[in-house]
Amino acid sequence: MDRHWHPLAESGDEFLTSTTFRYTNSVETKEPVGRIWEVLTGEELVHWVRVFTGLRWLSPRPFGIGTVRDVTLLRVFTARERFFRWEEGHRYTFSVLAASAPGLRRAAEDWTVEATPTGSRLTWTMAIEAVPLVTPFLWIGSPAIRLVKRRALHSIRTHVGN
Repeated sequence: MDRHWHPLAESGDEFLTSTTFRYTNSVETKEPVGRIWEVLTGEELVHWVRVFTGLRWLSPRPFGIGTVRDVTLLRVFTARERFFRWEEGHRYTFSVLAASAPGLRRAAEDWTVEATPTGSRLTWTMAIEAVPLVTPFLWIGSPAIRLVKRRALHSIRTHVGN
């Protein structure tokens, strides 16, 4: 049986830079850009990052603009995401189309991998807008969201070997 979906408004770049609840974290690794990109577009995240407990690509490879996937967090919340930017090997950005639980109006993420003199830098930006009833919980929960994101990026760095 398919889960009940709660639709969200689609989001773009403007939302990623203007919303109140915007979280950006970066981590540097010794791995080349290609290896980090492989992690971001494969299945490895669910094995390395505790908060990601499910990942299912609904679109066939090669991935690109319009690709859709479902990501499950902590086994209880699933987001259906559609990519509106796909710069192969470097950057992708998606808007959350629907969620398995109510409470969000809009959500989007941007993931960028850049070369550095010693490897690469992975930057993850997440933007969220909740319904009024949930907004106070975002204010209270923002420190925990930042912590979880930092730990997720460090987990990726640890598992790629640095």
